[in-house]
Amino acid sequence: MQTHKWTRRAFGAVIAAAALASPLMTQMALALTLSGAGATFPQPLYEKWFFEYNKKNPDVKISYQGIGSGGGINQFTNKTVDFGASDAAMNDEQLQKAGGAQKVLMLPLTAGAVAVTYNLPGVKSGLKLTRLALVNIFLGKITKWNDPAIASVNRDVKLPDLPVAVVRRSDGSGTTFIFTNHLSAIKGSDWGDKVGKGTSVNWPTGIGAKGNQGISAQVQQTPGAIGYVEYAYATENNLPVAAVENREGKFVLPSVPATKAALDGTKYPENFRVFIEDPDGPASYPIVGLTWLLVYKDNADKSKAAEIGKFVDWALTEGQQYVEPLKYTPLPPALAERVKKAADQIK
Repeated sequence: MQTHKWTRRAFGAVIAAAALASPLMTQMALALTLSGAGATFPQPLYEKWFFEYNKKNPDVKISYQGIGSGGGINQFTNKTVDFGASDAAMNDEQLQKAGGAQKVLMLPLTAGAVAVTYNLPGVKSGLKLTRLALVNIFLGKITKWNDPAIASVNRDVKLPDLPVAVVRRSDGSGTTFIFTNHLSAIKGSDWGDKVGKGTSVNWPTGIGAKGNQGISAQVQQTPGAIGYVEYAYATENNLPVAAVENREGKFVLPSVPATKAALDGTKYPENFRVFIEDPDGPASYPIVGLTWLLVYKDNADKSKAAEIGKFVDWALTEGQQYVEPLKYTPLPPALAERVKKAADQIK
């Protein structure tokens, strides 16, 4: 009899537990998961956005892999993710591979600066680099930190007699596109003829590292190193950054206000594909760019499509409070409104 009583009680407990678990299991079953991949440039901001969006929408989870803009475009084209992300807007050939420009939306969500960071013992942020010195460092023509091209504009800095160790991206990278796009636009430079611009280029010198994270780590552990990273990574890792000469001849440190100044006056076409090569204005930091979310207008999963549209609207409204604290630059208000309207096409 005792055995039968225990069995009935145990069975009742199982039924009760199942009843309690049922709502949770139902909620898990109904949870919506979006997957994305691409640029490491905006990854700290995207991860913050996805975390906060999930807090407001517990039934929606957004996962993101920072694999570089080139990888993001490839996965988006192959439809292995729900959205891609790139700091280089897709070119005509890439759009054609993705089904044609009429099927793809490239939605800019934020902007940022590409900082030039270095590891020089005793040298803090603010080292001045002229436009041509920057080019010649990455061409491998300037090989010592006390080279006159650097020393002549840094007379109050004791520059070490250290070899320059260039660190650059080894993966397809929108950050590389922004950086090389600027170097190619500098007048009097032969960068455009010798190397050119792109998410991946044939570097004449340097050590390759993957992602903004990889560049930051390599610079940190290599005395004499110089590299380029999204500004947020430099500040997050306490890396010193250079004051880079702009086209007005002013040396400007990367910052949110200096990025905003660079964006002023930029005209944005209907598809938002624009590149800021060498911005005007004495207050402008010269190496800046937008970063785009890549989505299809027509999607097989309508619930996912609707959620992506909702996320874009949230990111450009309530989500803006997280942008500047992470050292990114909000879109100009008129542009943000246009992007939200364009996102209505996601079906």
